[in-house]
Amino acid sequence: MAAKKITEETILGMYMEYVLEHEKEPKSVYKFCKENKIKEEEFYNFFGSLDSLQKSIWNTFYTKTIDLIEKNKEYDSFSNRDKMLTFFFTFFELLTLNRSYVLFTLDKSKGVLENMAQLKELRTHIKSFATVLLENDTEEKTFKLTKHLSKVSSEGAWFQFLFLLKFWMDDSSAKFEKTDVAIEKSVNTIFDLLEYTPLENVIDFGKFLYKEKFA
Repeated sequence: MAAKKITEETILGMYMEYVLEHEKEPKSVYKFCKENKIKEEEFYNFFGSLDSLQKSIWNTFYTKTIDLIEKNKEYDSFSNRDKMLTFFFTFFELLTLNRSYVLFTLDKSKGVLENMAQLKELRTHIKSFATVLLENDTEEKTFKLTKHLSKVSSEGAWFQFLFLLKFWMDDSSAKFEKTDVAIEKSVNTIFDLLEYTPLENVIDFGKFLYKEKFA
């Protein structure tokens, strides 16, 4: 019987399963490989460390999201607002499929800095995605906003993602419907802010956040 081919994806799957089965992260590459009956050199063909593997899981969530949305033949014709909505909806659908792993790996007890470290490369991806959309929006609609401010706004898109991630982690609604509402309201608010017609949606979004977090 031929040996199973080891790929980057199979190692990622092994790692996520290991974490969920043992309810802890492997202490070393050696122990991880021994547990999964693979050679260390097979691991190092794809990852330099367990930390880089963790970051790669988040990168994979991003690349799979992009692959999925680009398979939609109508995606290119979407407005930039709808492209951003599609991105967030799809990304959080993927997270939901891997919710147990995400909740474990972003355990609050680890601390903010440790959690942010594994999201470092994802931050770059999301900021780049948002920058392209926001710059296209300023060109298409001749806003007074400069491209420099679009890049500043892309940083805001990253903080928006972090807010949505925390909201999703705390969401106990059926099918995470409240997260869908938060995505829609937050994206609409950002694009309305860019169009200088923010008041109604900012107030609406503020009321939603107040109701969910404080009421």
